[in-house]
Amino acid sequence: MAQRRRKFWGWGYEDQGPNPEQQKRLAERMAQRFDLGELTILPHPTEAELNLRPPRVKPPDSLAAIFSATTYERALHSYGRGFRDLVRAYRRYYPNPFDLVAYPRDEEDLVRILEWCDRQKIAASPYGGGSSVVGGVEPPEDGDYCGTVSIDLAKLNRVLEVDRASRAARIQAGVLGPSLEEQLRPHGLTLRHFPQSFEFSSLGGWIATRSGGHFATLYTHIDDFVESLRILTPSGLIESRRLPGSGAGPSPDRLFIGSEGIFGIITEAWMRLQERPTFRAGASVPFPDFLSGAKAVRAISQAGLFPANCRLLDPGEALNAGANNGEAAVLLLAFESADHPLEPWIKRALECCADFGGRVPEIASTSRSPVGLREGEAGAWRQAFLNAPYLMDTVAAMGMVSDTFETAITWDRFEEFHGNLMETARQAVTRVCGRGTVTVRFTHAYPDGPAPYYTVLAPGKRGAELEQWDEIKSAVSDELIRLGGTITHHHAVGRYHRPWYDRQRPDGFARALIAAKRALDPNAILNPGVLIDP
Repeated sequence: MAQRRRKFWGWGYEDQGPNPEQQKRLAERMAQRFDLGELTILPHPTEAELNLRPPRVKPPDSLAAIFSATTYERALHSYGRGFRDLVRAYRRYYPNPFDLVAYPRDEEDLVRILEWCDRQKIAASPYGGGSSVVGGVEPPEDGDYCGTVSIDLAKLNRVLEVDRASRAARIQAGVLGPSLEEQLRPHGLTLRHFPQSFEFSSLGGWIATRSGGHFATLYTHIDDFVESLRILTPSGLIESRRLPGSGAGPSPDRLFIGSEGIFGIITEAWMRLQERPTFRAGASVPFPDFLSGAKAVRAISQAGLFPANCRLLDPGEALNAGANNGEAAVLLLAFESADHPLEPWIKRALECCADFGGRVPEIASTSRSPVGLREGEAGAWRQAFLNAPYLMDTVAAMGMVSDTFETAITWDRFEEFHGNLMETARQAVTRVCGRGTVTVRFTHAYPDGPAPYYTVLAPGKRGAELEQWDEIKSAVSDELIRLGGTITHHHAVGRYHRPWYDRQRPDGFARALIAAKRALDPNAILNPGVLIDP
């Protein structure tokens, strides 16, 4: 049987995504929504249409078996899966592909690859699942390098050891989300870290990019689950001690969590796990407006209830997700536990909602099944959330401008921040595209502030979509930084967020990063251009 292959031009496998009839209906809905003429959907690219430059480097004979230089592999690894990536792929535009793709089978292979790249001054970029939306897996466009190599950790994909007493496991960094959970299931354990990219993202990628996952409160980032790390750098191996906590100086793990592959390549991690949840309780609460819902979220997050899901959708987001008819904001609440029933928690959360005008259901949904609560408005939102990546290449193929920007801000500044940012985004969309929509939801909530996530959808001008998005992105990002938010809450920095990250990052910390880079990667071969300049 032929091996199932990932799309090099979009999200998922080649046999996944909307079929031609579904694509046609989506285009018709887009045209009707924005009062457009017929939208033409470009056919996806094929390998035969790509004319990649020949590889500039050749691996040594001793490593040749674990390298590939096929058109498919080089195209697959040269872009992530963000809007810019999809548009360039549909344009068949690959001016700077990786020269080679390496598939190390173990740490020994990885050591030899890094040694060769270091000797030959070849830029090397770690690759997990390739789901970056910020240019984090691309080869560098400049620099004094002989060539570029993408190092795919797909074969480092096993749970090596489980410590049931401490509820932790030693796991190889290349394992993708579904395989990780499948391997933990027989032990009755779960990492319970479910980013939207879960199907095609890896443990190492989550750690390197400080991924945000399933939990809307409490355990929001992958940081919370890391117990210790093992990293290969061009200067040698680093392995932190496995401890539940330590006050012994700055944490070595924290240097590499969020480092986006510029210091070394994470090969293994001991991760804190949890029992698989069986008790669930949930509810969907409509609010007259988004800001009323935001006040309820603040009350819930400061009450110490820690719901697993506490996602507030504005009316536009709710309509898009099928959670209601677009006349109200909707708060999706869910609690999960492996230990105890949850009625008191959901009851108190709903009281908080009622205090701020939420239309609280008389009875909250509860479950003690492994499937959980998958019906109603919450179920509609969940399905729309999981399906969204599969629609993005179709949206790009029809010439729409569509992308997201996510941030975080403290509660005392949120209302002014949100109002200014929405106004800036709407003005930019109207100026650049003539019309369009800007919607918002909370992905995560903390006692001291929310993480709002904004989505732009607008008609593009065929051939100018990248320039249009760059103008919108710049306007919104400039305002976001001016207002004191973060340029990214969980999508990482990559190359696309660098101009604003440089403004957000303290100068002294930048100098410390540069010094660490020189110590661990003196020839600056690892992911050049990400976070700092080589």
